[in-house]
Amino acid sequence: MSVTAASGFVAAGGVAGLKASGDPDVALVATENGLPTAVAGVFTSNLMCAAPVTVSRRHLATTNGYAVGVVLNAGNANAATGPQGEADAEATCSAVADVLGCESDQILVCSTGLIGIPLPVDKLIAAVPAVAAGLGVDGAISAAEAIRTTDTVRKEVAVAGPGFTVGGMAKGAAMLQPNMGTMLAVLTTDAEASPETLHEVLTAAVRYSFNVLSVDGCTSTNDTVLLFASGRNGPANHEALAAAVATACSSLAEQMAADAEGATKVIRVSVTGAASDDEAETAARAIANSALCKCSWFGEDPYWGRVASEIGASGAQMDPGHLQISYGGVTVARGGAPTNHDESAVAAHMAGQRIDLVCDLGLGPGRAFILTNDLTHAYVDENKGTS
Repeated sequence: MSVTAASGFVAAGGVAGLKASGDPDVALVATENGLPTAVAGVFTSNLMCAAPVTVSRRHLATTNGYAVGVVLNAGNANAATGPQGEADAEATCSAVADVLGCESDQILVCSTGLIGIPLPVDKLIAAVPAVAAGLGVDGAISAAEAIRTTDTVRKEVAVAGPGFTVGGMAKGAAMLQPNMGTMLAVLTTDAEASPETLHEVLTAAVRYSFNVLSVDGCTSTNDTVLLFASGRNGPANHEALAAAVATACSSLAEQMAADAEGATKVIRVSVTGAASDDEAETAARAIANSALCKCSWFGEDPYWGRVASEIGASGAQMDPGHLQISYGGVTVARGGAPTNHDESAVAAHMAGQRIDLVCDLGLGPGRAFILTNDLTHAYVDENKGTS
């Protein structure tokens, strides 16, 4: 179980015919009793946001943060589809509400897939009754499978807290760039919490998980992370709930980085010793988004000069005389110049699936990290255009 690991929730996945492959492409997650429960959402920062994002935001505002469930589809993003796209998102919510016996604004909606193509809403609505009929605690796997697009594996998580559980599922393999990426995530907990508390812990968790993930520097139109709380297990300690949600989000973000389109390696870029945390993040993001650095990681080349160059051009304060760069704990440059080091140890580290790069600017207490990946031929093949 993943998204149904927390008691009080059911899920299901099915086929609507939105994917040319005929693979599952629609999922539902709902409260087990069909009653609204507290929920919070964090959405894309892209001003060109998709219709489902607009509708879900509106529904959360109308209900003051309460919902019965969420319907998700893959294969079509329902983005850049104009007023009709918004009407289609609302119609999808209404169809689910009719089946679950609730108000349409108590249903949230998420979509992922190709942008700028009208949503085949009739197919989606026609599939809703059959998918809803399959709702159950054991439907988590089928739901997680149904939201995949270019993901090669489903992404799931379950975290046990003191007296409560946090579960979740997600999809995301490209256009992953803070704030968030082409990603959808649904988290659940059986702790009791208000919408305001859920929003607080979710926002904090996203800050150091999905928002420190960058696959290709592109911010999507559809990004949505939702956190539902059934309250089945009563109130939870605030700090414990925040920690569990943060752990769940971090796990899903790591899974996305590992499954990024064409990626062979996950790279954790850490910047320490910056003048401030914000400047550390600026430098780390510049390194993580550098095509030159990403290509060198694919080639297993610890080309630290490219890293130093990106820091220098990032806008963060830096003094080459204080700069130190290391791979896998082995310092390869100090004072802006190469230093003697164990080249075989670095080569072994670069050959692995996980690379840890640390850049110390030697200027202050600021620190930050970004999760990213290498840039490969397969990424280009995946994104050279199919529509």
